Amino acid sequence: MTKELTETESKRGLQLLGLAEGPLALASRSPRRRELLERLRIPLFFVDVDVLEGDRATDERPEAYVQRLAERKLDAALDEADRRGAYAVLSADTVVVVDGDVLEKPEDEADAARLLGRIGGRWHDVWTGMALEIIGRRERATCAERSRVFFDLEDHEVRETYIETGEPMDKAGAYGIQGWGGLFVPRIEGDYFNVMGLPLSRLRRLCLELEGKAAP
Repeated sequence: MTKELTETESKRGLQLLGLAEGPLALASRSPRRRELLERLRIPLFFVDVDVLEGDRATDERPEAYVQRLAERKLDAALDEADRRGAYAVLSADTVVVVDGDVLEKPEDEADAARLLGRIGGRWHDVWTGMALEIIGRRERATCAERSRVFFDLEDHEVRETYIETGEPMDKAGAYGIQGWGGLFVPRIEGDYFNVMGLPLSRLRRLCLELEGKAAP
């Protein structure tokens, strides 16, 4: 469980997010997603999941792929989340897409250089799939959110220096917009938090949908 909250903080955070109750279990190892949810000051805990990734079929659309992986993570976390008393479970998966190719996390530094070379000096898409389920009702909602990002890094020497920081190694497309990678993002179309891996506004809409409320 995250840092202890007062009852007032918990109620306020849940109301703003759109959930009737808590806690929320996040089925993700991503420190960026954990950080974003902790900022909301809601009752929250984390469930580590280890599921198969990288099995996208050649004709599978990126948005369908990230939704499928998000649901796979959610399914893997349900039992533990239920045992630990979660009201709802959230999972997410993020990929970068360029020229129709899905770029996931780099395997090593050479792969990071290859991925950064693909996206440098051009636009690419970032897709995040989310799955949210209220455990007691076994009701689930899913979605995929898209943002467009221009990544202005073509200099080979600077690219190698960026790789040396280690930041690219656990991120789809081999960059993190919230860190040094943000130095190379002059333009973005869509939700910034989606590029971090968790589109907060879309998450609120999912919560309201499951709670039977219409988003404004």
